[in-house]
Amino acid sequence: MIKNRAVAALLKAWTLLRQAFNRQKIYEILPAFLVWLTFVLAIVVSFARPLWVIVFIIIFDLLWLIRVYYLVVHLLASWIRFKHDAKISWLDELKTLPDKNWEDYCHLIFLPTYKEPYEVIDKTFDALAKVNYPTPKFLLVLAGETRDRNNFLDVAERLNQKYGHKFLKILVTLHPQNLADEIPGKGSNINYAGHQAQKLIDELKIPYEKIIVSSFDIDTCVYPDYFAYLTYKYITHPQPEHASFQPLAFYHNNIWESDPVTRVVANSTTFWLMTDLARNERLFTFSSHSMSFNALVKVGFWEKNIVTDDSRIFLQCLLHYNGDYKVEPLYIPVSMNTVYMGHFWQSLKNQYKQMRRWAWGAEHIPYMLLNYPKHPRMPFKKKWYYLFNQLEGVYSWATAPLLIFILGRLPLMLADKSEQSTMVAQNAPFILEYLMNFAMIGLILSAIFSTLILPQKPKNKSWLYYPIMVLQWLLFPVTMIAFGSLPAIDAQTRLMIGGKARLGFWVTEKKSL
Repeated sequence: MIKNRAVAALLKAWTLLRQAFNRQKIYEILPAFLVWLTFVLAIVVSFARPLWVIVFIIIFDLLWLIRVYYLVVHLLASWIRFKHDAKISWLDELKTLPDKNWEDYCHLIFLPTYKEPYEVIDKTFDALAKVNYPTPKFLLVLAGETRDRNNFLDVAERLNQKYGHKFLKILVTLHPQNLADEIPGKGSNINYAGHQAQKLIDELKIPYEKIIVSSFDIDTCVYPDYFAYLTYKYITHPQPEHASFQPLAFYHNNIWESDPVTRVVANSTTFWLMTDLARNERLFTFSSHSMSFNALVKVGFWEKNIVTDDSRIFLQCLLHYNGDYKVEPLYIPVSMNTVYMGHFWQSLKNQYKQMRRWAWGAEHIPYMLLNYPKHPRMPFKKKWYYLFNQLEGVYSWATAPLLIFILGRLPLMLADKSEQSTMVAQNAPFILEYLMNFAMIGLILSAIFSTLILPQKPKNKSWLYYPIMVLQWLLFPVTMIAFGSLPAIDAQTRLMIGGKARLGFWVTEKKSL
């Protein structure tokens, strides 16, 4: 009897353990587990075998130096392509295409908003109204939240009066609160708006295959040739339904008013995306992007219960088409706001929250691991490639800056006298210094690039701002840790813990300065 009770208790405990740590939970633990395991091992082994760690850090820094130059080459490639494509009149190019009927295409543009002031949204609409493209082909969806009903409806009415005659239609949607199976945020908002837009499109009898969708952040100001360029790339693509289109992301709307820290972080994001545009085989959609309406309908629109909807939509399509889907680069910018709010410390707080929200993209790893087995027709090589790139990306994001700038010095301090007298230990500081000096070349190039892509200086700004724009990159090591490693560790740890620690969607505050 006692034995049976013991067996029953063990079985019950095992069942509870499996329920507590189901497959999804294990996958959610994985990113943070690898990060914390790295830090624990780095500290423990620094005490036990400091020479091992010294050798590891030298090799690690050398590999990162090679990676920096590799990324600089791709940054330069994207820059050259951007400068080339910026000289082309894409509307004229469209008009030369034989038998493409580009004027038959309609652009469906989603603009989700929550509590943004009229001045911010007005700039977005003004940029849309001034593009080098027939704006009567634009169906705009201004997607607001019931939680902000009065402010939103007032803003929508003012925008309709000012711009309504310029576009095919401005559809105003109001996302209800507390709908089932969703979390408040951009994803749930545009999911609802997408279904409302589909009803309107069915009423207007516009063929789905003739609709190009763009999902923009509400502060996104398009460059004049954006839609002509997008349309050209879309209709000349051999399988446009099997592709998303990713533009460059510049944070220039308020760049001259922003502080040096937020400028460095914003430009670092731009350069990261530029390097990925040159390696589009690993490119995900990010922030503002465009795609086929047919594909969007087939995958059920953006997911409504996640934070990182902008990149998840790519994975939804990748799985739906069994790997026959990719992101095509658009070497033309859209411009958005930095997080600067006019108050330095509040801006830093907002910057941290924004980076933590982006780092929550680690939630894609359990999504891929759970869904890959459901798609046996998708090539294993492609599954592994995207999974590895995502996992390595979030891991490096969290660990590399701390290993390079802080933990790399620990074993040098902990080594005893006999170990410090070895050739490796004596030369390690000089080797690390040389590696950092070589890495500075990449930093200098970043400073130059960031200055070259600046919009025209406002008349009220002194020419002294230009050297400041270069010298601000000396802050890069600090920003890598404060707004790179730390928010990434924070996000991945919250994903591991789960429950109330999980992130909801945080709306980046926007202000017209």
